[in-house]
Amino acid sequence: MIIPKKISIANIPTPIQKIEFSGCKFLIKRDDLTGVELTGNKVRKLEYLLAEAKKQKCDYIFTSGGDQSNHARATAIAAASNGFKSKLFLWGNSNQKADGNLFLDKLVGAEIKFLNKKDYHNVDEIMEAERQEFAKKKKKAFVIPSGGSSPLGIWGYINFINELSEQIDINKLSGILIANGSCGTAAGMLVGSALLGIKLKVYSVNVLMTEEEVFADTEKLVKDCIKNYKLNINVDLNNLNILDGYSREGYKKITKEKIEVIKQFFRETGILLDPVYTGKAFFAYYQNFLKDKKNSKVLFLHTGGIYGAFAKKKNYLD
Repeated sequence: MIIPKKISIANIPTPIQKIEFSGCKFLIKRDDLTGVELTGNKVRKLEYLLAEAKKQKCDYIFTSGGDQSNHARATAIAAASNGFKSKLFLWGNSNQKADGNLFLDKLVGAEIKFLNKKDYHNVDEIMEAERQEFAKKKKKAFVIPSGGSSPLGIWGYINFINELSEQIDINKLSGILIANGSCGTAAGMLVGSALLGIKLKVYSVNVLMTEEEVFADTEKLVKDCIKNYKLNINVDLNNLNILDGYSREGYKKITKEKIEVIKQFFRETGILLDPVYTGKAFFAYYQNFLKDKKNSKVLFLHTGGIYGAFAKKKNYLD
């Protein structure tokens, strides 16, 4: 078994809180509190990815995402604080107002290349071509896939399971619910659970890819991680439960019904959810595990995203 090295940039362990909303009590793990500028779940993955970039003595960090990508923002800030320059390949356009995460991307000095939706489908190839161009200029770039979801990056959530097991008795949970954009969080949890011999149900709310794509990508990340790091485990992919249909309005949009639940949750608990990931995931959580119940044994993971809310101010204040 090979355990990769990491750097320490996240404020962990993150707390678990008992919350009551709409008459139902449940547990929420606050991965939105991993940092201020670095807030969110992506920082856990970056601890491993940037350690490797340092080992390779890279100059630049490349990564990709939407124009309000939490991962891209966290990567740009983490890169700056660790002596790297960054270049972000974002799905969006250069004429838009720099708000939310995009404001922070620009403020921290990240170089940004905007791609239209069609070109963004080939973003991995575009980043690799750019990496080769940089190499010709004697600049070494480390490429991080969207969401930090690679066999190395998912170690952030393998380690998360160890952290969670030290905080509560995981066997008393019926599962854990997460927002899923690029599958790394779910894959890490599945591997981490197998390493500890825990049967943990992971309820994954897909906000971008189809149900079939989520399963295939999660399975590949799990298998590649096991192979790359010589892990002597069997991961039961039946523990992955994909809750489909909670982002039919599109990755960059959110319905008024979901916004109303987000607003009510904020007013009752003081915890703000974003419109792309956690808001949609919480709506699914509410519909499946909270509504008309007194207690829930499924833990909700708040993966961050607060800055994305600022880009949707009109929706929140309508």
